[in-house]
Amino acid sequence: MPSLFRFLTVVAVIFGIGYGILFALANFVTPKPREMSVTIPPDKFLKK
Repeated sequence: MPSLFRFLTVVAVIFGIGYGILFALANFVTPKPREMSVTIPPDKFLKK
């Protein structure tokens, strides 16, 4: 039984580290806005 608790503790620690990394990326990294242009072919405007 102690090995089960040790395994669950290791999994919880790994999950906590991953969650912390995702939280830090979501809150402390700001994306740089930039203009975007998309070329649409004229075939998309034709009705079939």
